[in-house]
Amino acid sequence: MKELFDAWQGVDRNKVAALLSVIPGLGHLYKHHYLAGLGIMTVGNVLMVFCALWLSLATVGLSLIVVPLLWVAGIAYSAHEAPDQHGAHPWLHVWDHKWAHALRGRGKH
Repeated sequence: MKELFDAWQGVDRNKVAALLSVIPGLGHLYKHHYLAGLGIMTVGNVLMVFCALWLSLATVGLSLIVVPLLWVAGIAYSAHEAPDQHGAHPWLHVWDHKWAHALRGRGKH
């Protein structure tokens, strides 16, 4: 189990975020950009489907392939280039902060 944990520590989080963006927005959530990730997963994907369907009338269905591919590629690039906010939210990682260590230290005595 230790080997698996050590291997996961060496993973490039940018590449994982780009791969998770096969479902647009999931890569942003992985890098702790919650507002952007949820916005992409809800509003962004709905707008992309609407635009692809609307353009399919003029492009004889070609936009049903091209628009989603461009959307996923753009979102994957955006997730790859987004700064990693892992650990920047103290309310999500309460066990890693000074006051949590102080509380744990008091409980041992």
